[in-house]
Order: sequence, then structure tokens, then C-alpha cells
Amino acid sequence: MSKSIHEISIGDYETFTKKFTEDDTEKYANLTQDFNPAHMDEDYASKTMFKKRIVHGMLVSSMFSTIFGMKFPGVGSIYTKQSLKFKKPVYFGDEITAKVTVSEIIIERNRVIFECVSINQLGETVIEGQAEIMPPRE
Repeated sequence: MSKSIHEISIGDYETFTKKFTEDDTEKYANLTQDFNPAHMDEDYASKTMFKKRIVHGMLVSSMFSTIFGMKFPGVGSIYTKQSLKFKKPVYFGDEITAKVTVSEIIIERNRVIFECVSINQLGETVIEGQAEIMPPRE
């Protein structure tokens, strides 16, 4: 299901929840070729400020894309802009809920501005940002 700009109101929101695994990180590393040892090498990661391997931040932030393209506004939406701030690490086994909330509607440009936040199972914000989406015309 998709929503056009005329079916969207300020304050509307959608969420998506996922538990991240070591396998997710390995698949993402193979796909992107980002083999940073903070994600891939337990010995290396144990000597970092994180103390253990972490999930790629861009993998976690891709949950916003899932919401925009599949749930709200949905199929036919075009991602035009995204800002991100990574606030806390995500570890294997963390369950993350991404939430996007409409903060501005620009009818004449067919754009919707969303506040984006990802929260772990402890209620801690791990990512925050803002996105601009072009919803489907109809």
C-alpha cells in the first residue's frame, strides 16, 4: 500500500523492528566490501571503545529505507535526502526499532520531511536523523 502526499499528515509515523545478527553483518560486509575490523574481527574490536564487534551503522540505518519503500509512504516513493547521527553502537543480538515521523509536507515540490530515529531494546537512541522523500503521485 502506498500513500500520496495528499494522504499524509504531519505527525503520521511508521515503525520497523529487526534483531541484528552476526550473519547480517557478514552478508552486509560481503555485499559492500566494508570489512572494517570493528565489525569483523573480535580481537581487534575488543581493543576499541566498543569492546566487541558492532553492526555496521549504515546497515542499521537502512531500516529507514525499508519503511519508506515498503510501508510508508510505500511502493513508488523516492528517497531524495538523508542525514544521520550515530549515537550508540549496535551489537549482535540488539533489537532495533526504526521510527519515521512526518515533520513537514511540501505540497508544491511533492516532498515529505521525516524525523528518523532508531532505538534499541533498552530504549536508547542509536541513530537519529532526517529524511526527504518524494511520495508516489497517486
